Amino acid sequence: MQEKALSAEAGYGTHPEVIAVLLAAIGDAVLVLSYEEDRSFAAVSLGRFGSVGSSRLDWSGVEVVQRSPAFDGEGLRELLSRLARPDELAVVFWGNLAVPSLALETGLVEAQADAILKCGYECWIYLVDSGIVIEFQDGEGFTAGRVPS
Repeated sequence: MQEKALSAEAGYGTHPEVIAVLLAAIGDAVLVLSYEEDRSFAAVSLGRFGSVGSSRLDWSGVEVVQRSPAFDGEGLRELLSRLARPDELAVVFWGNLAVPSLALETGLVEAQADAILKCGYECWIYLVDSGIVIEFQDGEGFTAGRVPS
């Protein structure tokens, strides 16, 4: 297990070019998370869900707040505007650890929703104060629910 963790850490963030356009658009208002920061936020959010397959959250037994068939930036903006304040901290995780996770205000996630969704086929947005995770699977839409305790 230790060897697997070391290889995940070694591969973490090795492809920042995937989010380069996004970082350029947001500037200093975004924090690119280190591996340790990523794992800390994941432990209190994504890590509390079961999984279905290798990259989907198991929503059974979880309070689902909203589902949306939309799978575009407009759908994400609408969802975020209902669930979070613009100044709430959001952490964006992608389905590939080679793309580093980001921490930024929800209002910036809304403003850059299209660019965020172009960075990968799947992502998760953890709304820190609200304790909500939004899962995005390309072509399938969004599911938002409370992080299990």
